[in-house]
Amino acid sequence: MGILNVTPDSFSDGGLFTNTDSALCQAEQMCIDGAQVIDIGGESTRPGASPVSISEELDRVIPIIEKIHQTLDVVISIDSCKAEVMTSAAKAGAGLINDVMALQAEGALKAAQETGLPVCLMHMQGEPRVMQQNPQYADVVHEVKDFLMRRVEQCLQQGFTKNQLIIDPGFGFGKTLAHNIKLFKALEQFTTLEVPVLVGASRKSMIGQITGKETAQRLSGSLALATLAVTKGAAIIRVHDVAETVDAIKVALALSE
Repeated sequence: MGILNVTPDSFSDGGLFTNTDSALCQAEQMCIDGAQVIDIGGESTRPGASPVSISEELDRVIPIIEKIHQTLDVVISIDSCKAEVMTSAAKAGAGLINDVMALQAEGALKAAQETGLPVCLMHMQGEPRVMQQNPQYADVVHEVKDFLMRRVEQCLQQGFTKNQLIIDPGFGFGKTLAHNIKLFKALEQFTTLEVPVLVGASRKSMIGQITGKETAQRLSGSLALATLAVTKGAAIIRVHDVAETVDAIKVALALSE
């Protein structure tokens, strides 16, 4: 899954792909590099990020979804927690909903189900503006897994089928480095929920904290995490650096079979 943030303030690529032409070029390159999904986000969810109105988010993402849908043979994912954005994105050509709030926002569960699209349900403690201020857990692995299990069950009750659901432990979303490490070490436990597991930690602060590197210098750390994730059962890796990650994963899978 290649990341395409069409925002001015995302932590790694904010402001780089805010117009349709640059976004399409980036999507084309990620497809060439091996991306099977392009994840388009119109609202930053980095720690401390400011919320974006529905109309502004729609203005950012819909023209780009339409253009990519018309031009490229790739699954388009809409990274949003808003019901209206999910509905409009599905009509524009999105084939997947990626929701950091796991369909808990008002109207999101019903709207997502009505689109008929698969959905990725992510765990987040708190909300982006304050989630990293003081995250606390008694048992982070148990609490995150229990939350995701309950969200899967609620989606099934709403009318989703199991093959429409993906889960994401939410590395860096309301979690300290220690929490992230514990979650990653226990990643195999999440595969027992019998839905695909997505891992999104590309260039994130957990890699910076481990390596001491700034955002732009976190490729090597991101590749190490990605290769370990697939050997621990992750089915989808959400990344900024598609070509390098595809190569690393090919080697990791070939040598772990």
